[in-house]
Amino acid sequence: MLPFDIKSAFQGGPLSVIAMLLITAVIFVNGWTDAPNAIATCISTRSLTPAKGILLASFMNFAGVFIMSVINRSVAETVFGIASFGDDSKVAIAALCAALFSIVIWAVVAWFFGIPTSESHALIAGITGASFAVFGSFDGIGTAEWKKVLFGIVLSVFVGFSLGFIIVSITRIIIRRFSLKGTSGAFAFLQALSSAFMAFMHGAQDGQKFIGVFILGVYIAGGRTHTGEFHIPLWLMVFTALIMSFGTATGGYRIIKSVSMDMVRLKAYQGFSADLAGSVSLLLSSFAGLPVSTTQAKTAAIMGVGASKGLRFVNWRIAGNMLVTWLLTFPGCAFISYLVTKLFFILIS
Repeated sequence: MLPFDIKSAFQGGPLSVIAMLLITAVIFVNGWTDAPNAIATCISTRSLTPAKGILLASFMNFAGVFIMSVINRSVAETVFGIASFGDDSKVAIAALCAALFSIVIWAVVAWFFGIPTSESHALIAGITGASFAVFGSFDGIGTAEWKKVLFGIVLSVFVGFSLGFIIVSITRIIIRRFSLKGTSGAFAFLQALSSAFMAFMHGAQDGQKFIGVFILGVYIAGGRTHTGEFHIPLWLMVFTALIMSFGTATGGYRIIKSVSMDMVRLKAYQGFSADLAGSVSLLLSSFAGLPVSTTQAKTAAIMGVGASKGLRFVNWRIAGNMLVTWLLTFPGCAFISYLVTKLFFILIS
């Protein structure tokens, strides 16, 4: 087992310090850009005010990172093994720095244009692109881990969409017995709970991914190429949770608008259904060790809810734009990472 205190994270010199700062920046940006996905429907249906929604998401993100790291670490292990950077620790830490720098560039550009892109996919693409730059081939790529990524994409879309459709259909049948106006207060409360669940699962999924990268950086800094026993220390759980929560607290309105208000108009019971469907999709993926996109799971659930009323109730242009963004993330971020890695190699040579 790796001796894992805070000091060990910086034992590789200046590049290690840069790598850890970049990992921290990526965690912050993830909380910043992905926070609206957990609370978007809750705010758009007026179940919570933006201030209360962001506060709720911040707290539940923290809880998700911490609790999931204690009970199940399989997503972190998958990300840890997604790619390697060779045996030269100096080259490896430079490649990791380049990958993380590329992810931050990709995430900030996406946020600027109000596009709910996937930091999860960007993370995987960035690490893969850097590994390709090191080896000049796919020799450093973890095949088994990549299969989990691809399976997770399919699973999260299918489960999110299907559950969104099913849950809202069942809910609609139940509320037919009552006045919709009379149930609005109850569903506002239920949606607050389902949004809290969604925020919890965002922290659980994405927190695990960045913990995996952080541990990868520590192993590289220590000159280790094999994992031994995978261990997540308490301080790293708390550190990741705090940084992500702080990023969540600064989340913006642009992505809230793109995810919920522009794609499909939702009532409180529909927002509840979308949040519950997305959360269950993420929960299943987490226990299966599949690093999936929280944005993708939530968006698929919203589309399933909209489709239950008829295809014309879904803004397919917005959905199509996001699909194109997801499809571009893997080659786009990987290519940026490849170029930045080559540039970093020139700088350190």
